[in-house]
Amino acid sequence: MKFKLLLGALFLSLSLSAQVKPGIEVLRERGFDCLKGKRVGLVTNPSGVDSHLRSTIDILFEAPEVNLVTLYGPEHGVRGDVYAGGKVSDYTDPTTGLPVYSIYGKFRKPSPEMLKGVDVMVYDIQDVGARSYTFISTLGLVMRACAEQGIEVVVLDRPNPLGGRKVEGCCTEPGFHSFVSEFKIPYVYGLTVGELAILINEEGLNCGEKGDEKPLVCKLTVVPMKGWKREMTYVDTRLPWILPSPQIPSPDAAIGYPTAGIAGEFQNYLNIGVGYTLPFQVFGAEWIDADLLKAKLDSYHLPGIAFRTIHYKPFFGGLSGKDLNGVQYFYTDYEAASLTLTQFYVMQAIGELYPDRNPFTEAGRLRMFDIVCGTDYVRENFGKRLKVEDIRSYWEKDVETFKKLSRKYYLYE
Repeated sequence: MKFKLLLGALFLSLSLSAQVKPGIEVLRERGFDCLKGKRVGLVTNPSGVDSHLRSTIDILFEAPEVNLVTLYGPEHGVRGDVYAGGKVSDYTDPTTGLPVYSIYGKFRKPSPEMLKGVDVMVYDIQDVGARSYTFISTLGLVMRACAEQGIEVVVLDRPNPLGGRKVEGCCTEPGFHSFVSEFKIPYVYGLTVGELAILINEEGLNCGEKGDEKPLVCKLTVVPMKGWKREMTYVDTRLPWILPSPQIPSPDAAIGYPTAGIAGEFQNYLNIGVGYTLPFQVFGAEWIDADLLKAKLDSYHLPGIAFRTIHYKPFFGGLSGKDLNGVQYFYTDYEAASLTLTQFYVMQAIGELYPDRNPFTEAGRLRMFDIVCGTDYVRENFGKRLKVEDIRSYWEKDVETFKKLSRKYYLYE
């Protein structure tokens, strides 16, 4: 009984402290109006919860007004029980008895057979605001599949953990579209998932995983949040953070994803905290002198960021049990800082300290690096001297144009 009272107090605390209502709560307040009388499919994962931590699956399944008939599992699965890159299989959800179709395996785009008996498809997943995070690609492919079958799509909106002001990186270029760079948008795009859905639908950017198909327009409804503002990062919302994937356990890791994730493609060159308690929040290697690296980075006087030395030992991964040395970073002025260029400055500093350590001379993940960047320009130019000045103007060339384009799709100020 005491436990139940404490748990109730926790839920009350979460409810009272949250400043933002996610789309699922707004939909519930509206009496599930856009779902009534329709057979509903749901694309979600464990991050699809309300501020009381109740799953969107359970909310829709238990609502008398809603006829939830099918679930769809993206990367990591509907219940989050599949590790990164692991195969998501079709099965029956033991809690609801509903069929679950995998859309991260043989199919990334739902097949017509998977969509039989569905009138409206609901999407509710917490995004991280970076182009290479696969859930927005899943959204685009779901929208395409539903457009082909005449099925309406409803996106339940959620906060962008990076806020709604950050836009960084060049847009994906022809030949570099993929499941980790599906749309012609900057690497950091400054939109909520609902705003992004409207933009790709209206601007003809939803051209399939390889970016070479005719754009399709679906019937789209976005259920907006209440209380979210563009300057908010996730902490400002006071909502509980439910990790959308295993290596994004906190809002700090979500901000770290675009800060370190591109450099992380060179796994044998630089560890970025994956396998340790600070995923995407550190840069380290066995051969790095942490004090020298910090001093070199400090000499750049980068705006809005500070570094500290760190020594750590990963628990799993290729460097499990190895003693690594490097730096952890902190954003002291988030608005002034460049998230994505941080990792390139770290590589520049390492290049100056260790001229024989150039990851671009090694075979392996160069193609994946290009795909994540959305261009080969970065590799071809940064890879020669490891100097940020060689790519900065190119990396930033599409930012203002995209800001102007995306502004007309803002749902929040």
